[in-house]
Amino acid sequence: MIDLKTEADLVLYRKTGKIAAEILTRLIPEVKVGVSTYHIAKLAEKWIIEDYDAVPSSIGQYDFQFALCASVNSVICHGVPSKTELLKEGDIVNLDVTVKKHGFIADTSRMYIVGKASERAERLCRVTRECMLKGIEEVKPGNTTGDIGFSVSKHATRNGFSVVKEYAGHGIGKQMHEEPEISHVGKRGKGVPLREGMVFTIEPMINEGTAEIRHLDDDWTAVTRDGKLSAQWEHTVVVTKDGCEILTLRDEEK
Repeated sequence: MIDLKTEADLVLYRKTGKIAAEILTRLIPEVKVGVSTYHIAKLAEKWIIEDYDAVPSSIGQYDFQFALCASVNSVICHGVPSKTELLKEGDIVNLDVTVKKHGFIADTSRMYIVGKASERAERLCRVTRECMLKGIEEVKPGNTTGDIGFSVSKHATRNGFSVVKEYAGHGIGKQMHEEPEISHVGKRGKGVPLREGMVFTIEPMINEGTAEIRHLDDDWTAVTRDGKLSAQWEHTVVVTKDGCEILTLRDEEK
C-alpha cells in the first residue's frame, strides 16, 4: 500500500528535508585530505541532534551505528565510517544521510571530491548527478516508475557507464522504506503509476566499469566487483499536481 502525503504532511516534511539538505552542505568543507570518515559521521550526528533537535534515523537501522554512510571510490553504497580510513587526494566520496523530525524521514546524498580527482572520476560524479536529475524530470502524475528507470539508465549507458540493479530508490515517509520501489532501470510506461502525494527517493548508483557488485565480509557494504569507481546522488521527492518537488534541495542547487 502506498501512503500518499497530504499538504499538511508536506508542510512538515519540507522542514525535515531542509535539515538533511543543510547537513550535506555543511559537510562540504569537512571532506578533505587526512580526515577520517568516522570524524565526518560523528560531526553529522552532533549537528543533527544538537543543532536541529532531530534524529539521525540511520542509527539503529539494520544495526548500523552511524548518522551517515560514507562510500569511498569503489564502494557503491552502505560504506561504514572508519577511524582508520583517512581521505586521500583524488578520492570520491558519497555521504548519505537520513534525518527524522516532525514525524517524517528525509533521505539524501551527494558526491564529494577530495582535492583534485582524475578527469574520469569527475565525469562519473557529474554524469551520475545528471542521471538523478533525468529521473526527477520524469516525476509527474501519469508517468510511471518505469519511466524514471528508463531515463536514468539511458543517460548512464549513453555516457559509457553502468547502472547498479541490486539497489533502488524507495517510498519514504514515517518509515524509512515504504512503497513503491524505484528501480534505476526500467521500461517506459511500465511499473507503478505516479500519483500526487507519493514521496520517494531517486538515488542512482552508477559504476565506472561493469554493473556487477559484491559484498564485503560484513555482508553490508557493497563494492564494485571489478574494483572500479562508483558514484551516487540522491534526493527525496514528492509528486505534485503538475510535476514534482525536491524536498531535500540544497541552497547550492537552487
